[in-house]
Amino acid sequence: MTELLTLDGTRASAFAFGTMQFGGKADETASRALFDACRGAGINHFDTAYVYTDGRSETLLGGMIGAERERLLIATKAGYIGGNSAANMAEQFDTSRQRLGLDVVDVLYLHHYDPAGDLRDTIEGLARLKEAGKIRYVGLSNMAAWQVMKAVFYAGQMGITIDLLQPMYNLVKRQAEVEILPMCADQGIVAATYSPLGGGLLTGKYARGEGGRLADDARYKKRYGQDWMGGTAAALADLARELGTDPATLAVAWVAAHPTHPVPIISARSTEQLAPSLAAIRFEMSDEVYARVAALSPTPPPATDRTEEVA
Repeated sequence: MTELLTLDGTRASAFAFGTMQFGGKADETASRALFDACRGAGINHFDTAYVYTDGRSETLLGGMIGAERERLLIATKAGYIGGNSAANMAEQFDTSRQRLGLDVVDVLYLHHYDPAGDLRDTIEGLARLKEAGKIRYVGLSNMAAWQVMKAVFYAGQMGITIDLLQPMYNLVKRQAEVEILPMCADQGIVAATYSPLGGGLLTGKYARGEGGRLADDARYKKRYGQDWMGGTAAALADLARELGTDPATLAVAWVAAHPTHPVPIISARSTEQLAPSLAAIRFEMSDEVYARVAALSPTPPPATDRTEEVA
């Protein structure tokens, strides 16, 4: 497995924080408080993207790095808009570096796979950025296993490695278990998994009548709108009460406890909202509790779909 290290040789934390809310639902003061809470909890891995809050996320994060730069792992993403060409990726990345105030960014992800693009050109561009010392690790995001392996092949031809992958993974979105997580383990790729709370569904807040992305964003409503998902969230809340913890803590800890050791990317718009996710860092997930949580949602069939052979 790729060992993620900061510039001073510190190992990257087992959890990461996603700054998608910085400059949006989290204003500058709230964003700073979130950053400080993460640092206090031992998180040194921070994730952003060129498109997050029209650049405000990168700008705010850049203003917080300061004297801690060498102890932090900073990741950003490019190519979500404008295509995956090496030229577009490089142009967006230069803007990201300016916003972050960094000459070197630790991780650059291809934000998503472009079926109309030339993946070889994309990987060549990432290789040039790494050879120039502008990035230290190469990442991919929102890609199928076959697409990742295609990138791994091209990367090998260019003398670099694919170091990280960002797939969606949570209790009601378990497709990554079929091929993504096993592939990452086999190829030594760090799986930095996003949305461990299912857009807030697994916190139980929607059952309490509170608002959020599932109510405000049509994409999230479609992603998490199946009836059984709400039932899983309710059952998780019941189990959390039984165990004396918060459903968000249980949901994030369950992701982190997967046998392939993914790195959950947690996020929030306030420190109050963040606290249960941070508590997952210290939550002791027994095999019994892990199995009970897993049983609350359908386990996806194996890649070969020969379910009769699954022990």
